[in-house]
Amino acid sequence: MKVFKFGGMSIKDAEAIKNVNHILSLYDKEKIVSVISAIGKTTNQLEMIVETFYANKAEKFNLFHDIKTAHLQIVAGLFTAEDVDVNKDINATLNALEDYLHKEASENYDFEYDQIVSYGEILSSKIVYHYLKKQYIPVVWIDARKLIITDNNYREANINWEKTEKKIQKTITHHFKTNRLIITQGFIGGTLEGISTTLGREGSDFSAAIFAHAMDAESVSIWKDVEGLLNADPKKFSHTVKLDKIPYREAIELAYYGANVIHPKTLKPLQNKKIPLFVKSFMQPEEEGSIIHDFKNQKNIPCFIKKTRQILLSISPKDFSFIAEENLSTIFAIFAFFGFKINLMQNSAISFSVCVDYRNNLAQLIEELQTEFFVKYNENVELLTVRHYTEDSLNGLTDNKKIILEQRNRTTLQVVLK
Repeated sequence: MKVFKFGGMSIKDAEAIKNVNHILSLYDKEKIVSVISAIGKTTNQLEMIVETFYANKAEKFNLFHDIKTAHLQIVAGLFTAEDVDVNKDINATLNALEDYLHKEASENYDFEYDQIVSYGEILSSKIVYHYLKKQYIPVVWIDARKLIITDNNYREANINWEKTEKKIQKTITHHFKTNRLIITQGFIGGTLEGISTTLGREGSDFSAAIFAHAMDAESVSIWKDVEGLLNADPKKFSHTVKLDKIPYREAIELAYYGANVIHPKTLKPLQNKKIPLFVKSFMQPEEEGSIIHDFKNQKNIPCFIKKTRQILLSISPKDFSFIAEENLSTIFAIFAFFGFKINLMQNSAISFSVCVDYRNNLAQLIEELQTEFFVKYNENVELLTVRHYTEDSLNGLTDNKKIILEQRNRTTLQVVLK
């Protein structure tokens, strides 16, 4: 069996969902688990709803109406009024989300995030499922929240691998007896108590890897709006090159530094069982795309990764003592407590600098650090990473920008730009 993952752009509208059916028809002899992301930019819209819900702003209902309208337009483009099941199912799901928005928010922002944002994948997967069923394909819809079992570390939930593997193996094996296609959701899981969780931003790739690992899949294919895995994001860089074959190790490095084609957690469960990962274009499904596998001695091509909305913090002890192990232990513990991931770190004798993604609890992080340290910070900076850099790698990339921090080793160059 194979695992496919369809990202938000591959199902962005009715025509795109029809194209998913075309892609699946190319594999009509295969048993496939299809992992579905939220439609288009729905996750971003749901995140805005979370913010307004948590702040108890009436705007949350306007944002909800936009999401409802967009999804019902797609339904109208795929079905008729006579398709009672899909209309009933989608309206029931939308009503459940609207009802939740009438509740009073708890004090746990991350908990509320997971309960609301998880609706994106539920809605999209149900639309795709009903459309494929309408094409008389032997297909079944399953709820990933009942199979991917996690702890309650909301927004970055940790997998209970033992329970997850058992549930996936039992459920998938059972459904493949009467269906060749299974539709489920990316990005979301659930606790043993049945509470929704999410696996980290862009976590649908990880979901695909979890299913593949549990079922010893032949391969995983991630369907994107690019021809394969590129050496840079074409939306941010004008000249890009396709990487045809990438070793697991190099792909893990790229994911770690923020390459947004692959979720950082995706590769390890695949590498452990030597399952190849294909990155393919949903616009050119017959093309081979890129392959991540156990390759050796591949030619190194410079790869460029840009992360925006970064925060650069410089932290110094108040008594001007050296930055020593005990200081670093305290600093790392504070970052971990507030859920911040460090993208770059650099230290001198009495200062420790880090670059992190912006989060809405930045003020609380800084306040906690300031109880023991002096803290200076720059907001809205860029972090540019170049893997396998050459002497001219930065040509044209830093024009009209100030380099406020630079760090390099044998293979990787990182600069913070303002």
